[in-house]
Amino acid sequence: MTVDSENSDVIFEACDLKINAVRDDGSELPIVKGANFKVRRGEVVALIGESGSGKTTISLSALGYCKPGLQFAGGEALLLGQDVTTMSTEELRPVRGEKVAYLAQSAAATFNPSILINEQVTEAPILHGTKTHSEANEKALALYHALELPDPNNIGSRYPHQVSGGQLQRLMAAMALCGEPDLLVLDEPTTALDVTTQIEVLKAFKKVIKEEGAAAIYVTHDLAVVAQVADHIVVLYNGEIKEAGPVETIINKSEHPYTKRLMGAIKPLPKAGLGEADTDDHLREVPVLQAKNIDAGYGRKINGIPESMILKDISVSIERGKTVGIIGESGSGKSTFARVLAGLLPPVNGNVLLDGKTLAPDLRNRSRDELRKVQFVYQMADTALNPRHRIRDILGRPVEFYRDLKGGEKDSQIRNLLEMVELPAQFGDRYPHELSGGQKQRVSLARALAASPEVVLCDEVTSALDTIVGANVIELLKTLRRETGVSFVFISHDLSTVASFADHIVVMYDGQVAEQAPTDHLLMPPHHPYTDLLIASVPEMRTGWLEEAIESRDSDGHRIF
Repeated sequence: MTVDSENSDVIFEACDLKINAVRDDGSELPIVKGANFKVRRGEVVALIGESGSGKTTISLSALGYCKPGLQFAGGEALLLGQDVTTMSTEELRPVRGEKVAYLAQSAAATFNPSILINEQVTEAPILHGTKTHSEANEKALALYHALELPDPNNIGSRYPHQVSGGQLQRLMAAMALCGEPDLLVLDEPTTALDVTTQIEVLKAFKKVIKEEGAAAIYVTHDLAVVAQVADHIVVLYNGEIKEAGPVETIINKSEHPYTKRLMGAIKPLPKAGLGEADTDDHLREVPVLQAKNIDAGYGRKINGIPESMILKDISVSIERGKTVGIIGESGSGKSTFARVLAGLLPPVNGNVLLDGKTLAPDLRNRSRDELRKVQFVYQMADTALNPRHRIRDILGRPVEFYRDLKGGEKDSQIRNLLEMVELPAQFGDRYPHELSGGQKQRVSLARALAASPEVVLCDEVTSALDTIVGANVIELLKTLRRETGVSFVFISHDLSTVASFADHIVVMYDGQVAEQAPTDHLLMPPHHPYTDLLIASVPEMRTGWLEEAIESRDSDGHRIF
């Protein structure tokens, strides 16, 4: 199919695109139901909607790809005028990477940990024969500079684990752009990043897309991010486009009820007074969990001191029935602190106290009852749940191990746990892959609650969830805290979420406590300079905010505090 001159600037077009799921009996279930939109050169078109709305499925059609169990059922996905839905794998091979490139949500999963970064960044154009080794290396170096990576002349000679998450995300963009594709498909590329790093990555993406003259499909559930990078927005729900138009129109003059619902789920900017009224119903004389003067680190020990010291003199108290929010950017030591509390990482100095009694530093030396009282919910439910076990087995193991319940009592408790996290009892027969991201996170929470704990450590449990699902999980946590008296340590880089949920906030920077106080007190000015930076880095729901945030930094683009 040839593109007419009127549409010569159109890089990608979905024309009545239909994608179906194929059931076991051969029947088909519509997933994408006739999508229509265009992406022009130099434009960023954002696909937004909650989990299951079809965002990623539609974006992958630009690569001529369907996930297993799905198939193209009608319409066209035109990339530079060619319908990629009808092309064979061999025909698509030169297209992928050369004309269209995909950036996944998880940069860590994209890179091979055993291969140097530069080899991976330059691989596609060298394999496709579009660039020589020297040309690819020259292009990669130019991209390292354009993406404002530290030490651009040498960063390519490192391994993926030797750079931060934000740097790896930008390096993934370099890998996609090295072949100079016409279209970039960006699938939630900043969701798992902290707010300060997110600004740098968004700025780099926006700059490079403009300079390279490429176009982009940006998949996200975060409308505040969309307002900073997109030119047009396509609102999706249940595989259908509900509304589409320029960013300003959708943000300020949206008409569809679902778009307004998405707007309503946007997290408010962090400020005092967002949380619930404080109650002391479950308080006791001593805190349920205390960390006193904790020092901890990783690596080989030299004279009893690890090579890499992460935590320095951390002291935090968690009262019964309360929530302590731990915030800070990537590398600040939040997750390391949680590992110390759980006994996964013994501290070098300091003590952890449970109900006023000192815990053994290593969980292997803690009693079963002490293990029961402190439970962990991990960030990625996908990797935290055994894919080969049914949900009833995943929940049944801690019920039996910690509470010695078997038979009918065990089955009854599993049903109660599912009800507690607002999932149907029949979900017990399902496997993790049959659940959505939000449902899997609820199962992870139910597994922690199966032990009847006193403290639940939640490590970024909503960061990978869409706005609506994440808000529902937070409401669930509030209900559980109110009804059971369980305490939460809520680790997050999202200050807005923490402000609406925590009674007390601990701000961490470079392994130290920069500031800690009751939530309302901490969010009232004057703030600690670093807290002020975190608050100022939360994207606002308006165009132009990103440019203002960048201008507020120093002349070298460094963060000021």
